[in-house]
Amino acid sequence: MRKCVHVLWIGLVLLGCGGGDDAPKLPQAAVLEFPLQNSECTTGVSLDETTSQVEFRWQAGANAEGYELRATNLNTNVLQTISTLSLSAQLPLEKGAPYSWLVISKQSNTSATATSSTWQFYNAGSQTTYAPFRADIIAPQSGASILRDINNEVSLNWTGADVDNDIEGYEVYLSTSTPPETLVATPSAFTTNIKVSIAAGSVYYWRVITTDSEGNSSDSGIFDFRVN
Repeated sequence: MRKCVHVLWIGLVLLGCGGGDDAPKLPQAAVLEFPLQNSECTTGVSLDETTSQVEFRWQAGANAEGYELRATNLNTNVLQTISTLSLSAQLPLEKGAPYSWLVISKQSNTSATATSSTWQFYNAGSQTTYAPFRADIIAPQSGASILRDINNEVSLNWTGADVDNDIEGYEVYLSTSTPPETLVATPSAFTTNIKVSIAAGSVYYWRVITTDSEGNSSDSGIFDFRVN
């Protein structure tokens, strides 16, 4: 009898611990569709001289019940957000301004979320030429701790994009003080990777200025990394 009770107790424990199948499935990232990456969005509905209403669209993320759209004006860093249960949403945007946008997938049964990739675009305005998009810093990411190679160098990597496809080149600034003011390289439009000499035990700050053939420019912002 004691053996039967012991077996029954184990069965109840296993049954009680078998709730793994009932755990909420985590939401997955949405796939962005429109406005297209590194494009000029010309489909906005004009609201007034300075603003147009732009529709954003994306594909569903698995297990997601709702979404939060985030769009940031890259000139002013003003963030706009809107929550929706659908796969699209509209926001009023400044004409002629560059924006970045992303979508956060959510589910009611968990606080976990998933974030889509980040795309950038220009909301069409009256101008006929656009400044390049901010250089997208690939590595080192801000706050990273990295090692030097055998030549006491590290690689700085970024990507650039321009609606007009007329990037002329880059200016790369690097120093141990911020803002970085030492110009270390001026690569052409086709070079987005350089090596720089660094010292161990230091924190470095760097930024990339992108210029185009019309004389327009954009600033990546300041990033930092520590050398071990």
